[in-house]
Amino acid sequence: MKRISDLEYLKLPRYKRLAYKVASFFASIPGAVWGLIKKIGLAIAGLFAGIGREISDIVSTFVHGSAPTKISYVVMGYGNMARGQWLRGILFLLFEIVFIGYMILAGGHWLSMLPSLGKQGPTEVYDWVLDTYTYEYHDNSFKILLYGVLTIFFIVAFIYTWRVNIRQNKIAEQILASGKKLKSGKDDLHSLVDDSFHKTLLALPMTGIIVFTVLPIIFMVLVAFTNYDGTHNGYSNNLFHWVGLDNFNTMLSWTANTRGGTQSYAATFGEVLTWTLIWAFFATFTNYFLGMLVAMAINKKGIRLKKMWRTILVMTIAIPQFISLLYVSKMFAKNGIMNGFLMDLGLIDQAIDFFGDASKPWLARVTVIVINIWIGIPYLMLMATGILMNIPQDLYESARIDGASGWQQYSKITLPYMLFVTGPYLLTSFTGNMNNFNVIFLLTGGAPTNSAASSAAGNVGYTDLLITWLFKITTGPQSQYYLASVVGIMVFVVVALITLIVYSALPSIKNEEDFQ
Repeated sequence: MKRISDLEYLKLPRYKRLAYKVASFFASIPGAVWGLIKKIGLAIAGLFAGIGREISDIVSTFVHGSAPTKISYVVMGYGNMARGQWLRGILFLLFEIVFIGYMILAGGHWLSMLPSLGKQGPTEVYDWVLDTYTYEYHDNSFKILLYGVLTIFFIVAFIYTWRVNIRQNKIAEQILASGKKLKSGKDDLHSLVDDSFHKTLLALPMTGIIVFTVLPIIFMVLVAFTNYDGTHNGYSNNLFHWVGLDNFNTMLSWTANTRGGTQSYAATFGEVLTWTLIWAFFATFTNYFLGMLVAMAINKKGIRLKKMWRTILVMTIAIPQFISLLYVSKMFAKNGIMNGFLMDLGLIDQAIDFFGDASKPWLARVTVIVINIWIGIPYLMLMATGILMNIPQDLYESARIDGASGWQQYSKITLPYMLFVTGPYLLTSFTGNMNNFNVIFLLTGGAPTNSAASSAAGNVGYTDLLITWLFKITTGPQSQYYLASVVGIMVFVVVALITLIVYSALPSIKNEEDFQ
């Protein structure tokens, strides 16, 4: 795309300026993607370089270290205890003992079973007492995968602790060589509640993040490489095993699935992804601009009963969204209030199937977007009210003196200020709407059903988002958890790319000092 100077840009008509900005944004996407790839490449190169430096330092410390330091390579904490740092030494040694005991008693078993995810599934045996056949259960693929991942995490934690143990010995030797005194156990305890108190506070939250966030994510990713589903649940019926990239090949295949539809998985994913992006765009920006306009209208001088109007809008927030959406879905049903009202007015002769007409999928999509406006405007109104009150009134007074119209004041003062302040919010709102499960599931349940899509893909509907499609895949008799995991990974990739590209282009990030 040909770039123009600032002077040439100012000479363009207003509609051409807007077109130029839009074209510039899309033209910058390849460069942003390439920049992201370069950053990832540099990060990977930096990681390997860091590993190389760590290995070099470990070797150097062993070669030049004293006897207690060298023994610490095998017996963690020995060097600390030999130098009088008993608390550190005992903690290191206890961790090593626990690690070795766990690996002997359980960890080694889980690691050995991880490549196969189990060797013997449930078997049918005859019970002579009850005179019937019963099932005898053996390996559990789910537990093997879970505890295998936990064991790998424990091994990583041990390697890191072992490295800290080596570094502590090196630092202790350097301190003693300089003639200084090492910290005692009492000093270490005092440090935990003083200069290192931030580490003490963050220890428990970080552990929780690793156990309850990072571990489930890794487990979910690994499920995508197995055949884990309703008929292979890993214990009560059949074991599940590794299948490599077969699930990704299935999802990205353009060959039509023969089990209930004429549309391939790749086509289905592309269609759902396209609708998800369209939905996220309109759900974000309709609420944003209409909520802003409502806030401006209420805050306008001369408007009476401002508190009452705000209270009425806030009441829609006070009502649980679960109740509101279910009620609205009944209102727009074929026998609902909306159809009855339109028929009473004589505008229609027969009831409109807002959510179930597969011949008009656009009707259901437009309806959910419109209903979402009713749900989202109050939130944006409250947020915009606070921001509008902080815009300096001197700007508006100067603009009025210069003869600026209401639209010029909005486009040159209000909107730029709002976009600058709320840019990060818009990004998070967009990504949140991509995963907005409640609105779609409670209003339409994904209806109308897309008959061309494969029934093996969870009977996907025209209003299904990727997140609701993922839910459908995991429910029902087939419960294709492996396919849901693939969809989850692809959703993450799409959301992450959009987030990184748009976040790096936000003016509030690039020019943070402009409105300070």
